[in-house]
Amino acid sequence: MAHDEIIDHYSALARAADSGRVVADCGQDAFEQGCFGAAGYDELGMLPEGAVRASLGCGNPVAVAELKHGETVLDLGSGSGIDVLLSARRVGKQGKVYGLDASPDMLARARHNAEQAGATNVEFLHGTIERVPLLDRSVDVIISNCVVNLSGDKAAVLAEAFRVLQPGGRFGVSDIVVDGEPNAARRAAAEQRIGCVAGALPVGEYRALLVAAGFIDVRITLTAGHGDGVHSAIVQAVKPTAGPGMEIRPMRPADAEQVLTIYQAGLDTGQASFETTAPSWEGFAAGKLPYLRYVAADIETGEIVGWVAASAVSARPVYAGVVEHSVYVHPGCQAHGIGRALMSTFIAASEDAGVWTIQSGIFPENAASLSLHQALGFRVVGTRERIGCHHGIWRDVLMIERRSTAVGR
Repeated sequence: MAHDEIIDHYSALARAADSGRVVADCGQDAFEQGCFGAAGYDELGMLPEGAVRASLGCGNPVAVAELKHGETVLDLGSGSGIDVLLSARRVGKQGKVYGLDASPDMLARARHNAEQAGATNVEFLHGTIERVPLLDRSVDVIISNCVVNLSGDKAAVLAEAFRVLQPGGRFGVSDIVVDGEPNAARRAAAEQRIGCVAGALPVGEYRALLVAAGFIDVRITLTAGHGDGVHSAIVQAVKPTAGPGMEIRPMRPADAEQVLTIYQAGLDTGQASFETTAPSWEGFAAGKLPYLRYVAADIETGEIVGWVAASAVSARPVYAGVVEHSVYVHPGCQAHGIGRALMSTFIAASEDAGVWTIQSGIFPENAASLSLHQALGFRVVGTRERIGCHHGIWRDVLMIERRSTAVGR
């Protein structure tokens, strides 16, 4: 369905709920079997009957969000407000829960339900999940219930989710996914049976979009199966943690000048590489993988203070899960934990991407880098003695690697 058709569809369901009808966004058989709607919840006793009657989800994201007292939560596509009200009870009066929906009728229904429930720590916003009307880094947790799959621009949805989350913030949604890529006939059959299957992504594509947005620790857990390769699923991910006043995010072309400046500053120390001059941005981009590139940026100024990126070690398929990495921190910002934060993000993201070995070379004299890597699970696997001449001196290189305990076993 087009965007306006989706809004009209859910507005009509909200009006039906207002008239006292129990509404469902899927085939009646699936609804009655407990796959959709309020049947997925076990804590509805204190909620208004109208909120329960208009529940249209495909799971219970509140049950997996691990909400804590005092947290700020955003529900993407909040509908009649059932997940907002349940979240509001969990975060308590010191917390806050936003519900975002594009349907004015659903928002009216949700506000009425919140008033009936006496919930004072909730706020319902009119807008789209592709353009969230909240400030950067303003929420701790994002939840959603069978809504992300409806978007025609899921990359924008996930980019917005990443933007509004605090560093270390959690993404935990219920959604509809497909296992593999069903053919057109199977997808049509599933869509006829389950209205909200429209737009559902294959699991691998969903994972790739989360990683591209900057999320780490991605987990997609299939729950109920609905036939024809269609499943309800719990989708969980985390925004990388950074030090105070810092944010780690994917590297962008607009970062080129600052990234290369830090690169050159590292080379000028004489301890980072045999190279003496940073490449052009075109050369840098060509030599690095298009993913697994991150920067650490100052939240207030946007200034980049460090970066990490990966290169392929071979074009042979057997080495698809082996990468070589580079990490550079501005000389004036070292010893602040930035390198550790970048590397921790890189390690988690590499495992999400199926990498089982990260390797690199370090000069023996670069004790700080060696100590950092060893603290993060790297080991020295050998020494290449007098492997290259650097500023007139023949130097050794320690070969280090980190083998994943989660991938490639």
